[in-house]
Amino acid sequence: MTHVISRLQTSVEALKDKLWRKTGTSVAFMRLQLRDDTGAMIADLDHDDATLASYSPYDGYRLHIIDLDPSSITSGGWLEDTSLVEKYTISDEAYNNLDNDKQQQSDKHMEELCANIKVGDRCEVEPGAKRGTVKFVGRAEALGRGFWVGVQYDEPLGKHDGMVKGIRFFECPQGHGAIVRPEKVKVGDYPERDPFEEEEI
Repeated sequence: MTHVISRLQTSVEALKDKLWRKTGTSVAFMRLQLRDDTGAMIADLDHDDATLASYSPYDGYRLHIIDLDPSSITSGGWLEDTSLVEKYTISDEAYNNLDNDKQQQSDKHMEELCANIKVGDRCEVEPGAKRGTVKFVGRAEALGRGFWVGVQYDEPLGKHDGMVKGIRFFECPQGHGAIVRPEKVKVGDYPERDPFEEEEI
């Protein structure tokens, strides 16, 4: 209990300094927010000499960093919004026109990846090293050919609650769900991050 109390006595400035060492976001360009377990903002941590305790955080609250540096790679959402990244895409029609060997090779590769991913596994999803729990593994023709993995993120970094295009693939809180290709998912020892743990800051 003393350890928790001592961490709550950490100043916002000291907290920013620890986060700078982990994230690379300069203290001068860092805006810190305290958010609840739904992702709603509780407070801006804008007084550097104030302690974390002065903002009355509850269990389950998290810290959210906004990088205000215009030259940062996070500027404009490049790490969070994958729609900003130019990608090679192929229509189902073009895919179907590929020779059967290539289609089978692609499907076989995705199936092999999915063989090592099980519902209930802890995972990390790229881009962004988002952590969560696997909730669905399999084909989802409504989303496109091949195999898909449904993930419930620990934080509200997803786009839905497990329902996509009117089809329920799994259940999770709104904004925590994502369905991605298996090559984006790594399963293993990926515990939920605690932003208030000294070792994690």
